[in-house]
Amino acid sequence: MHEASLPKHPVPESEASFDDLGLPTELRQAVAELGWTHPTPIQAAVIPAALAGRDIMGLAETGSGKTAAFALPMAARLPAGRGVRGLILSPTREITLQTKAFLDYFGAARRLRAVSLVGGLNIRHQMDALQRKPDILVATPGRLLDHLERGTVKLDRVEVLVLDEGDHMLDLGFMPQILRVLETVPPERQTMLFSATMPPPIARLSQRFLADPLRVDILPPGRAAGGITHRLYLVDIDNKRPCIHSLLNHELGPTLVFVRRRSDAEWLWKLLAKEGHPVERLHADMSQAERLRALGSFREGHHRILIATDVASRGLDIPAIEHVIHYDVPETVEDYVHRAGRTARGEATGTVSTIATWLDKEMIREIERAIGQTLPRCTTPGVEPYVERKPPKAIRRRRLR
Repeated sequence: MHEASLPKHPVPESEASFDDLGLPTELRQAVAELGWTHPTPIQAAVIPAALAGRDIMGLAETGSGKTAAFALPMAARLPAGRGVRGLILSPTREITLQTKAFLDYFGAARRLRAVSLVGGLNIRHQMDALQRKPDILVATPGRLLDHLERGTVKLDRVEVLVLDEGDHMLDLGFMPQILRVLETVPPERQTMLFSATMPPPIARLSQRFLADPLRVDILPPGRAAGGITHRLYLVDIDNKRPCIHSLLNHELGPTLVFVRRRSDAEWLWKLLAKEGHPVERLHADMSQAERLRALGSFREGHHRILIATDVASRGLDIPAIEHVIHYDVPETVEDYVHRAGRTARGEATGTVSTIATWLDKEMIREIERAIGQTLPRCTTPGVEPYVERKPPKAIRRRRLR
């Protein structure tokens, strides 16, 4: 795997040096070839402890460099050619494939072979890859269980387990599958769990399956990435569509638009394409080949706008996004944080615009409490803002009597 296959984006660095983290020579050389000199804060905190075999609970926003934080020590600690000794569970196909790119690159320095197991791709091809005796599996829980039930993979020798994007896996309902997978791995192992938020189920999961873990928390105050300019556009329900048109016509940078349902993604994609916008869409009903084409087209600048469901809210590395628009208000505060994390990656800046109606006021208040600031009320040309109409004072007094 060539280094060009790895995602690239600017990230804040620590004052430490990769040479001081305890990595073997070949991995330090691989890091140097990437042009990395100083580790990110989570890498500096996690790598030495992981090399020592500690269980780790890592809390860090997307874009912080956490994939390399667990991929490097995994590549350093695992032996080559002795069967599956490393397992990484990821919530989506895209995150799985991005993680495998890191393992391919760093693993090559140690003669380690990684295989990805994801839904939506030919399972026979994956079975053929498993026959070549990989050292590390990167998998979504559902497809991994398919292979376990077919007897095409065994996890009884796993030495290092990583649960990546833990809170998102819970959002997608993977907990029963994760528990079934964990029943098949040896209890004596190293476990690392990474998440961008800490909901109670994640805390319980860490208490149950991690042994005296080192907790590394580098999340910023308010749990939202720095460098983000937040905007709120309160409109009448009928004005949501004119509002998205106005924003897209006046904000011309690479833009990611989130909608709630797959059908909404298809509808808005067709509408914007018909009006001449350079737009693609991404949702779970698309085949893996279609999703990869859409992501590639957006990354390479062939399309300026990507319409997506929450399949794109976490873990996708698209560094050029300048603007995130919530056409539909997120259903949870955690979703807002993760969606917002698609922009302002590392030290970059970006804008997060939320289109909301009076029906969304309670969720807006929850988001404001979570990020520790009031979302600035904004307007966009050609769209009347929503104005809450209050009854006259005399009428209000009469109703109180």
